[in-house]
Amino acid sequence: MKKTYSIRRIVSTIGWILITIYGILTIYPLFWLILSSFKSNAQFFSEPFALPNQWMFDNFITAWTTSKMGVAFRNSTLVSIITLLFTLLLSGLTSYVLARFNFKLKGLTMLFFVVGMLIPIHSTLVPLFILMKQLSILNSYWALILPYTAFALPTAIFILTAYLSTIPKEIEEAAYIDGTSLWGVFFRIMLPISLPALSTVSILTFLHSWNDFSFALVFISKSTLKTLPLAVSNFADGFQTDYSLTLAAMTLSVIPTIIVFLLFQEQVMKGMTAGAVKG
Repeated sequence: MKKTYSIRRIVSTIGWILITIYGILTIYPLFWLILSSFKSNAQFFSEPFALPNQWMFDNFITAWTTSKMGVAFRNSTLVSIITLLFTLLLSGLTSYVLARFNFKLKGLTMLFFVVGMLIPIHSTLVPLFILMKQLSILNSYWALILPYTAFALPTAIFILTAYLSTIPKEIEEAAYIDGTSLWGVFFRIMLPISLPALSTVSILTFLHSWNDFSFALVFISKSTLKTLPLAVSNFADGFQTDYSLTLAAMTLSVIPTIIVFLLFQEQVMKGMTAGAVKG
């Protein structure tokens, strides 16, 4: 008995050591990014892994003013939030129908959204550019919001449908008996119960909208509509790159993504735990 307990303890210790090493390797790039953003270009090249000899706080001020990051922050925030709202509303309604109702072509409809997850995003750049030019929505927020929402929907619907399918139908039946309408069941019962899955969808959608570079580069040319990835790219050209300002701008741009993850991580973990128990 003691020998078995000892073996389990050794295995557990090794597991925690491996998890700790993995955690350090995962978080180190972010730690390196933040430290490097306080260095000068000279120290960045000579001592890339050392602590800053002199903490260059001016890098952030220069990066903010030079690349007009205030405008870029506003544009990225507006595009990401509107995309997120559209994605949550449309995917929530669609997933509720797919998960709770039986109708003809239900399987084909679900297959349609699953296939949408397999489409390479960048392969649609040219067709989308032509379509948006014909619709006269290039150089507008809608040129980013619409494709971001379209490509976020298949994954969101897949996640929400799988989660909603695990909820007992007795909850809905009890609500109908109490006189709750269909919309009431959806908004008052199903959405609150689906909060863990909605949190996962929120993180994935927000991160994609916030970090995307290719769509913004192709569909946006006005400086007043450029998003954060485009603003960060201003410090690099075909001849040289100002790494100190680039890393400072990247540090500023990554802060909102960290905040969003910290806000929703508890709900995501609950969703993973609930799925494990129900499965």
